[in-house]
Amino acid sequence: MDDIPPYPPIDPTTFDLIVIGTGLPESIIAAASSTASKSVLHLDPYPFYGSHFSSLPLADLPSFLSSHSTSPSPPRSPSSDDPNEFSLLEFATRPLYSSIDISTFSPNLLDQHSRKFNLDVAGPRVFFCADKSIELLLRTGTNQYMEFKSVDATFVGDNKGNLWSVPDSRAAIFKDKSLGLVEKNKLMRFFKLVQGHLAGEQDIKISEEDLQSPFVDFLNKMGLPPKIKSFILYAIAMADYDQEDTGVCRDLLKTKDGIDQLALYNASIGRFQNASGAFLYPIYGQGELSQAFCRRAAVKGCLYVLRMPVTALLVDKDTGCYKGVRLASGQDIFSQKLILDPTFKVTLPSGSSPPLPLKEKLPFFSLKDDKGKIARGICITKTSLKPDISNFLVVYPPRSLFPEQVTSIRLLQIASNLAVCLPGMFVLYISALCNDDDQGKKLIHAVMNTLLTVPLDSESNAAVQSETAENGSAVQDETSESSSGGPSDSGEEKPTLLWSALYSQELTLGQVDFICSTPMPDGKLNYNDLIDTTFKIFQEIYPGEEFFPETSLENPEGDGDASPET
Repeated sequence: MDDIPPYPPIDPTTFDLIVIGTGLPESIIAAASSTASKSVLHLDPYPFYGSHFSSLPLADLPSFLSSHSTSPSPPRSPSSDDPNEFSLLEFATRPLYSSIDISTFSPNLLDQHSRKFNLDVAGPRVFFCADKSIELLLRTGTNQYMEFKSVDATFVGDNKGNLWSVPDSRAAIFKDKSLGLVEKNKLMRFFKLVQGHLAGEQDIKISEEDLQSPFVDFLNKMGLPPKIKSFILYAIAMADYDQEDTGVCRDLLKTKDGIDQLALYNASIGRFQNASGAFLYPIYGQGELSQAFCRRAAVKGCLYVLRMPVTALLVDKDTGCYKGVRLASGQDIFSQKLILDPTFKVTLPSGSSPPLPLKEKLPFFSLKDDKGKIARGICITKTSLKPDISNFLVVYPPRSLFPEQVTSIRLLQIASNLAVCLPGMFVLYISALCNDDDQGKKLIHAVMNTLLTVPLDSESNAAVQSETAENGSAVQDETSESSSGGPSDSGEEKPTLLWSALYSQELTLGQVDFICSTPMPDGKLNYNDLIDTTFKIFQEIYPGEEFFPETSLENPEGDGDASPET
């Protein structure tokens, strides 16, 4: 960021809104504000769109993570002889990534083709075909800037390397050879009850008492066996924590919320003609979503300047009210509102005495606001985990890999037909909520050693092997002893790891005050919660404006049946 290009001065110098960072929440807010006829300046210190929601070439990912892993240096005192009536408060950066571990086992092959990879910083992510992000894309016409392909299947994994197909429809239940007749009948009765409840049929409606009870209790009441219960809770309802252990469960799913998740899943299956499953994935990676909303904002008049760091906040010396920002080019730009990427925070220089209103607000804004951490892993292989399927999701329910595992672990395999890697290669995204870096690595390593062959010629591999041994799960031993002919194709040789990146990411909430900060990527599989948070931030800064009014829908291609599908 030191080599700032010689940009001409930005004109005009006053806007309704300045947005710093082109992550997904910031891009949606910029597009919504531009649609509401606000003048918007959208800045990013990087030469690419997406920030923490971006898809990066293989060579660029490690440097991006490292640049956000160091502790900020204390801000310098603002210049006392500034001729303006403003105080300068310098921006500092939060360390948002930690425990970064990059391992390369095929350097020659990957280094020559680094730019042919598009790796998601915040993977794994998918779109439910009927979720809020798809509805927002269609309603705003932003879908014209993206193309998608279907995720072919969903599996539940175990510590022997088996991948069990999730029976998520009536046809899938009948075809599933791993379920007995009694299990199939119970599952069919359960789905019939849920469908009747959602359709409003009074004779089979779920009671309000049951709706407010824990979902796991309702499933027990329905007499569902443990295997089916696990499929519903963690592979369809997508629960994060062990729902049967209230001592460790931070988010106990109510029956009402579980039914809503089942409804979303059911509505997503077969919604679009070329997508047989419930999920979609964007061609070129998840970073395309942020860029699509930036393009939407630009059409509505938003001004974009990349490679432009913002160095300081301008506040009124007397009142402490926000006035604008100072760019790395030295230019001061003014606005009524400011939206900040979660990378940035504002701290008081030592020895300064700001106006009382500002002194009261800054400590709140500068809080880390942690919700914990999420461990992420990216692996590159030359063979698929399932020989006959390219793009699929795998869920490891709590306790499925080792006894201390209290959260779900999710894995998404994406193939080259989605333009994220070289032909014939596959990218695996793994994530799990965790309390600290050590716990996070333990979770990611358990999956890697269950499914992959990790070469022994890397220093990083020693840590992987030793940590797996400490788990007490004997993942590798169990995998080697698993019988052939199971649902996991365990007779096949495990894919060999070519490259991996493991790291922990802070989970931070968005904040609304005299300036607003957007949230980091959360631990969910889709974007529903992030879109809800973004909507609330927009309502706070523009309470009288509609969030993408229906009249703003544009489809220049004239396709009345808008679809995000390729």
